[in-house]
Amino acid sequence: MTRGVVAPGGRDARACRLAPRPGRVGITGRPPAVAVAGGGIAGLAAATALAERGVRVTLYERDDVLGGRLAGWSTELADGSSATMTRGFHAFFRQYYNLRALLRRADPGLGMLTALPDYPLQHADGSRDSFRRVPRTPPWSALGFVAASPSFGWGDLLRMNPRGALPLFDVRVPGVYRRLDGVSAHDFLSAIRFPPAARALAFEVFSRSFFADPRVLSAAEMVLMFHIYFLGSSEGLLFDVPREPFPQALWRPLARHLERHGARLRPGTAVHSVTPVPGGGLRVVTDGSDGGAAERHDAVVLALDTAGLRAVVAASPGLGDAAWRNRIERLRTAPPFLVSRLWLDRRVAARRPGFLGTSGFGGLDNISVLERYEGEAARWSARTGGSVVELHGYAVRPGTDRRAAQRALLDGLRRAWPETGAARIVDARHEWRDDCPLFPVDRFADRPGVRGPHPTVLLAGDLVRTPYPVALMERAATTGFLAANALLERWGVRGHPLWFPPDRGRTGALRALARLAPPRRGDYAT
Repeated sequence: MTRGVVAPGGRDARACRLAPRPGRVGITGRPPAVAVAGGGIAGLAAATALAERGVRVTLYERDDVLGGRLAGWSTELADGSSATMTRGFHAFFRQYYNLRALLRRADPGLGMLTALPDYPLQHADGSRDSFRRVPRTPPWSALGFVAASPSFGWGDLLRMNPRGALPLFDVRVPGVYRRLDGVSAHDFLSAIRFPPAARALAFEVFSRSFFADPRVLSAAEMVLMFHIYFLGSSEGLLFDVPREPFPQALWRPLARHLERHGARLRPGTAVHSVTPVPGGGLRVVTDGSDGGAAERHDAVVLALDTAGLRAVVAASPGLGDAAWRNRIERLRTAPPFLVSRLWLDRRVAARRPGFLGTSGFGGLDNISVLERYEGEAARWSARTGGSVVELHGYAVRPGTDRRAAQRALLDGLRRAWPETGAARIVDARHEWRDDCPLFPVDRFADRPGVRGPHPTVLLAGDLVRTPYPVALMERAATTGFLAANALLERWGVRGHPLWFPPDRGRTGALRALARLAPPRRGDYAT
């Protein structure tokens, strides 16, 4: 790992670069055949990295469209117009070096993305925070936030538990997990005496981005997020979003790139089992294939969600050893989440931002106004005079009445933005999902890594353990590239470089203090 470099398109001079192992520039002779199971970010990254080096790739995706949890599909609205529905807003942060490298395959200038001017956070008591004018480079970012924030003042800073907070300033992977994986995000925040208002507006925004209650989520995951976005990187907390819905902006152009490199794309085809073949290779059984029609591949990348991975491994008794299989079986998903998209007959107030994080409005976690950044929604708004508003409710309690939860999000919107109370809902779509990985307390060491006991069966996805400072979509893209690089290395071919935010605390004095006075286990007892 090379430290102190600037990633392509980035600004942080302390980023890290992981160079691939030396090797040939591409496959020579008969190309090996690889099945990639899963057409989300991880699978697309693996397929792209392999196909570009001359590997014969077949990408299988259970759904009819690519994109995984960022897929989109057409729906007809009550007014007769067509719209693209998705599973909701996703922020493409500037620290997502490897995801952005994947997207550059389809658009080198990343013209499919546009920047939102702020990342505002609003609490029901009226307090509000913004990162628009906060410096991007640590430690000035933290000091600037304290200086500008109504929810976190200098007095709050002085009242914090300094020993308990030291891990925030020297985050390393996997060291942060050794320190904090046994503590919940909620207990960590309580133990360091982080002010309640700032906790709701800042830290819990990060923890609930994992679709998990802070009482369940590992503090290590939350602290790693804070390092990636705020205390460790100078890319800042502002982000980009696609100019058009995900399929049009991202996945269709990337699919064309894959096909130009010879990849076979098989949407609507689920992988059911993978069986090692005597003498080498793997037999992959998919939808519509019987014993005679199953395809043989030289390697497989399983880039599936938690339930999909567990199902394939359970149906593949010859795959892996008992310890690895048990790890897969113990993986769990986060609680359900709800995305409600509303097409309103009038526009929200002009002062409303394109994205707003919320706290204290019942189950409402954020609000998006799609016509502020997405072309399709902007065209509908211009034609009708209405607004397209999206509401997110993360970590909904299992067993909650769905209609009641949907009403609660709408009530939260009307409390936050009162003008929407007079709006008529032209149409609505409600997406309920429960397929995001859960990162509970004390389970990091048990999560599977990219490599497993079978040398030609690799895992990829945001559920996979890595030794690098990445999370969420960036973890998915990174593990896809890591899986491809592992196979390319096996065949003597040079892989692809990877980039990361700084892999340690940014300030030398604080790193030294964290080493000299490490937190004690009792610091986080609540």
